[in-house]
Amino acid sequence: MPDTIKKSTIKSINPFNNELEKEFIEMEDAQVDAIIQNADIAFQTWRKVPFAQRAIIIKKVASILRERKTELGILATKEMGKLLRESIAEVELSANIFDYYADNAASFLSDSPLEVAHGEAFLSYEPLGVLLSVQPWNFPFYQITRSAAPNLMAGNTMVLKHASNVPQCAKVMEDIFLEAGLPQGVYNNIFIQGKAVERLVSNPAIKAVTLTGSAPAGASIAGAAGSKLKKSTLELGGSDPFIVLDDADIETAAKTTVYGRMWNAGQVCVSPKRVIVAETIADAFLEKVETLFAGLKIGDPMDESTDVAPLSSEKAANDVISQIDKASAQGATIVTGGKRTQSSGSFVEPTLITGITPDMDAYKEEIFGPVFMMYVYKTIDEAIEIANATEFGLGGSVFGTDIKRAQEVARRIDTGMVYINHVTGIAPELPFGGTKQSGYGREQSPAAIYEFVNAKLIRTTSPDKAY
Repeated sequence: MPDTIKKSTIKSINPFNNELEKEFIEMEDAQVDAIIQNADIAFQTWRKVPFAQRAIIIKKVASILRERKTELGILATKEMGKLLRESIAEVELSANIFDYYADNAASFLSDSPLEVAHGEAFLSYEPLGVLLSVQPWNFPFYQITRSAAPNLMAGNTMVLKHASNVPQCAKVMEDIFLEAGLPQGVYNNIFIQGKAVERLVSNPAIKAVTLTGSAPAGASIAGAAGSKLKKSTLELGGSDPFIVLDDADIETAAKTTVYGRMWNAGQVCVSPKRVIVAETIADAFLEKVETLFAGLKIGDPMDESTDVAPLSSEKAANDVISQIDKASAQGATIVTGGKRTQSSGSFVEPTLITGITPDMDAYKEEIFGPVFMMYVYKTIDEAIEIANATEFGLGGSVFGTDIKRAQEVARRIDTGMVYINHVTGIAPELPFGGTKQSGYGREQSPAAIYEFVNAKLIRTTSPDKAY
């Protein structure tokens, strides 16, 4: 019998060439439990640190991100494959979000007075404790930032379980927090497999959970949190509609949807996955899209001229191909693409699909890759029916010249966000989140910082005037 048992590892594999970059030993239960306990101990001190002092540290995090944006961008590209320019932009966005909460948290969480007939009443916003954050790989720095920035400024501490294919990004963020002066135990990275997360929710020190991921993962974590009466927020992906109205500028709309769909090789929850075009302009629109597809360059994500990067892994690429093949088998038309490229990496050709009908799986599923699904409608009611014919409800877009009309269409789409003349976007001051099977709760904006604080009522009155 061997003297030692080989421990499982968390592996970083470059999807451009499928070569191993680095691996980390998976943490044992006792080690993870100790980290959570230390986070709870750190909370008792961190919650008392004034906003101004927290802000100095968090703004330092933002500064480090900007100073090292190219280095960090390269790391993200090597771990999950996205275009380097997209990775660098992600780091810059993350820095902006940290600055936003450093600048505004004190104001957002200041005592909020309430009007009462007698005496005084106000809400005092107080942190909850240790937050368990479970995040995906497609935006390895931004996903961390969305939960860390508001919650650290609110006075909570945090334990991060990042996706297993981006361990280096996970580790470097912990290092950056420490470099910026965040006390030990306030922000903690753990290396465990996804199947081990549910156990952590029952730990008494974990006071709340936030997850971005798949619907099954969200249901599992929400159920575990609910059974312990712990709050959770979930962002579970989407199958965003992009409605092109008959008065839209066809060339601009086509460019917006094609490049929006190819963003991050189609691995974006809010990318325009279902493009719904007015019948009167459908032929002209499709012609523009085909021309744009023909000009897309697939290749090395480090190359500035590349338009379409590899998917995050071989499994991701094969899953997308399986969905494309199923759509074809069920009668959809694969106009272009639909195959793996000859490259050694995890590439899928940019794929254009038409002729999708309600009896096909692709009509309701999310395809997480460079797959552009085009629908044609005759009336606005039909467009809305197609837009809402999915269990997801994250983002969406409406493209048209008549803004008032576009806004009225937007009101009828069952999602958490709708953009006019733009793909669903991201900004620190704008709330991000969905409805239906896309989850609940909001990240970014003032709304995010209220998700995991106790809005405590403090009332001053007298025994004879309780109200």
